[in-house]
Amino acid sequence: MILVTVRENEPFEKALRRFRRKVEREGIRKDIKKNSFYLKPGEKRRLKQRLAEKRRRKALRRALKKAGN
Repeated sequence: MILVTVRENEPFEKALRRFRRKVEREGIRKDIKKNSFYLKPGEKRRLKQRLAEKRRRKALRRALKKAGN
């Protein structure tokens, strides 16, 4: 559980900004988004493969761009 204590004479916006940073750092939003609906095991596997292929292509593009310089 994330806890943010509002300091004395601290504006609410600043405390809210600290809270958002903590939530982002903990990966809570990503976790909620990932678990917001059920994926069948096969769908999960295909999604994982698709993301791996995407990462592989991106790494290849970067390597080719770096080799071109």
